Amino acid sequence: MDRYKSVCLLLSFSAVIVGCRREELPIKPHETGAVTASTIDMDPLYKYQVYFNLRTNAEVGRNLKTVWDLGFETSADGFHVVVNSAASVFAMATSKTDFAQVGMPDTAGFAANRKWDSYTGDLDSTAFGDWRTAKPVYIIDRGFDEKGVARGWSKVQMLSVSPTGYTVRLAALDGTNEHTVEITKDSAYNLCFLSLTSGLQVMVEPPKATWDIVLSQYTYIFYDMDPPVPYLVTGCLLNRFATQAYEDTAGTFEATTLASVHAELLSRSVTAIGYDWKVFNGSKYTVRANNYIIRDSKGLFYKFHFTGFYNAAGVKGNPRWEYQQL
Repeated sequence: MDRYKSVCLLLSFSAVIVGCRREELPIKPHETGAVTASTIDMDPLYKYQVYFNLRTNAEVGRNLKTVWDLGFETSADGFHVVVNSAASVFAMATSKTDFAQVGMPDTAGFAANRKWDSYTGDLDSTAFGDWRTAKPVYIIDRGFDEKGVARGWSKVQMLSVSPTGYTVRLAALDGTNEHTVEITKDSAYNLCFLSLTSGLQVMVEPPKATWDIVLSQYTYIFYDMDPPVPYLVTGCLLNRFATQAYEDTAGTFEATTLASVHAELLSRSVTAIGYDWKVFNGSKYTVRANNYIIRDSKGLFYKFHFTGFYNAAGVKGNPRWEYQQL
């Protein structure tokens, strides 16, 4: 084949290749969402726990903080039990396993020996701990209602746990209203709940895939004091299912973009946002300029900051915030 024919064939082949290429498609630039303003009403006494979905900008559930006392892990192999931090519930394991033998005299030393859950939501650091071997009887201080009225004492003994539920013995500390209740697990929820008032399982949180944050009171522990001091605060907690967040101390809400997000700083602590986005000056709360990054269960990023804690009438317990999908 002479050089002329070779060149012609090469050019023809190149033309075929070029002709077979698809027209290039432009990549659509990332679009951020609109800045959205939201508010919820917790009541001036902070008596409600309010659950919120960021993608839909909607409240998806609320409950009185006093409707439950204990929460139970719902996974098939789950066994952890949590106390109601919003009502300042505390627990103490006695040295006894005979339920009938535990009464008011056993509260001696309760203040020094009471236990609480980690405010981070770590299920390996709870007041009940791993109860499965010893199965002690626990004394429960049920804390206070929204008016500061003591809710009394109970005693509880975890009898068993299975992939489908728990068996729990409970009574007032004087032994009245003793009975056993079956708690049914449902993995569509983070926790299932027990009321020591009714002695029954109760519905509290919405399904875990339907919400991102909850505005609620909770018990924060000041470990820098000796001894550590539990203190009831009001703030924003993350959904332990899959929501993560961190405070962006290097940026502002206005300047934050998706490119400025540091995903390695995201925390699973339920108090990654917490309570200190506001400051009490002796007569009124003022909101700080804290900027937060949140990643929801779908992997979407948001920038988020609080803008107020009062409604138009000047009533507290009405946190307001702005957020934007990045």
